Amino acid sequence: MTAKSSPNCALCVKGDCHPPIKANETPPKDKLPAFCPMRHKTEVIEKAVAEYDNPEVKEFARQASKQEFEGYEQLPGGLRKPKNPRILELIQFAHKCDYKKLGLAFCVGLQNEARTLTEILGNNGFEVVSVCCKVGAIAKESIGIKPEEKIGGAENWESMCNPIAQAEILNSEKVDLAVMLGLCVGHDTLFIRYCQRPMTVIAVKDRVTSHNPLATLYTSSTYYAYLMGKGKKKLPPPF
Repeated sequence: MTAKSSPNCALCVKGDCHPPIKANETPPKDKLPAFCPMRHKTEVIEKAVAEYDNPEVKEFARQASKQEFEGYEQLPGGLRKPKNPRILELIQFAHKCDYKKLGLAFCVGLQNEARTLTEILGNNGFEVVSVCCKVGAIAKESIGIKPEEKIGGAENWESMCNPIAQAEILNSEKVDLAVMLGLCVGHDTLFIRYCQRPMTVIAVKDRVTSHNPLATLYTSSTYYAYLMGKGKKKLPPPF
């Protein structure tokens, strides 16, 4: 497959997969961009759509779509405004799925946030089990970290982050839903790889932007313009 025909929805300016048409109309597919997966990945899409025939998967997807709908308030004139923060959406969705036991995998740097979230979830009827990233108290040297590569200094003990143990502990607890809170890049990847329970993310790690990484994108033409590199053409807006 050539680079031109590889899926690249981020570059699309047409939006053929979500056209502004009426419910009784059919989305046009005769002028799809060369990189559109609806052009080159039809078998993959059809196989994926067939998964929704599984009653359990279909019900989960239905509840997720309902949650998406309920996240907006419909205003006169066809306007909409968002109304639910993600933590409230987590609570609502977990209730929709009749989840009782939630598992929280968090970074020790967000201990206070984890404690507050645990209290909120508990007050909304959930049993919450939680496990921090340093569980096991395993020295960073065990994974090949050099003394000079430790955040707290070479002379101090430093526990490695242990996302695999976090995942396996929540697996062993058979939580209905695992929730990630502030795991580092890479550590979150390992957690996702080893977690065998349904999972979602309440926040990701971004030490600079108070855990709001999109702030960097929103300021990519000003404060973080250096990330774009020199001589890079800006893409047109998607709509």
